Amino acid sequence: MSFNIAIDGPAGAGKSTIARRAARELGFIYVDTGAMYRAIALGLLRRGTEVEAEQELMDALAGSEVSIGYEGEEQQVFLNGENVSGLIRTEEVSAMASASAAKPQVRAKLTDLQRDLARREDVLMDGRDIGTMILPHAQLKIYLTASVATRASRRYKELQARGQGCTLEEIIKDIEERDYRDMHRETAPLCQAEDAVLVDSSDMTIEEVVERIVTLTRERM
Repeated sequence: MSFNIAIDGPAGAGKSTIARRAARELGFIYVDTGAMYRAIALGLLRRGTEVEAEQELMDALAGSEVSIGYEGEEQQVFLNGENVSGLIRTEEVSAMASASAAKPQVRAKLTDLQRDLARREDVLMDGRDIGTMILPHAQLKIYLTASVATRASRRYKELQARGQGCTLEEIIKDIEERDYRDMHRETAPLCQAEDAVLVDSSDMTIEEVVERIVTLTRERM
């Protein structure tokens, strides 16, 4: 029987970095569901899709196939056969991913693939609603969060390192708006599962959070 770990939490909490490292240490397959939603979002942007126009959205989704593969231990995301892993981390794609992920048509497109992986393999999956909706029976659920100020500072430094212009105030506003959208969307809103372990990384290093998750996993296996 496979062992599943679900990590949920708001944008900028460090889920992907921490999940990737914890999965490597545990020997699990890491599934970055956010990257899958970003791939869909990239496709919608390329087509100029209006996500509130239902038929337009359905047509765009019908022409969008998302799959995942691995190069070594690194997940690669493919959109219609194109490796788009290096194209999906822009602010524009992030905003579209947040908006489109609220649509049940988008969620249905990806849920089956995610659940099938979890049935077959030991996986560590992160996102917004993994423990509440995608993998409700996961043996370990983590709700990973951090203060808005901490998350904004992390994002600011990341964008600065990439040479992308921005201000800290803009990022704080963006995070607050994204949190509101994610927590109040009609379909699968972001929330902490009742049986999830709360981990606040505001004053923790990446290594400390990874160690916490690895320890919890080994206690339950």
